[in-house]
Amino acid sequence: MPQEQSQIKERQKTNIREPRRYKVIIHNDDFTTMDFVVMVLKDVFFLSEENAQALMLQVHHSSKAVAGVYTYDIAVSKVRKATTMAREQGFPLRLTVEEEE
Repeated sequence: MPQEQSQIKERQKTNIREPRRYKVIIHNDDFTTMDFVVMVLKDVFFLSEENAQALMLQVHHSSKAVAGVYTYDIAVSKVRKATTMAREQGFPLRLTVEEEE
């Protein structure tokens, strides 16, 4: 049997890097109830009751706080879900996405 030569070249250098991370920031307002914010933090961001309460109070006192850090698609998806929930209940809750430094 004759031996066949392959034309496959191996790459020596791969250019793999971690995807960029984005912060989901929840902003305080005078109309959204604290209970609703806690529910969003639990249902959308999967925080425990204690962590959700603590973050809600941080938002209340500091006017904003980071709800989580995710890849871009996940961050935007969580913002959309939380915003949709808020609008369905008549709340003006605002969440934004910022690139992590």
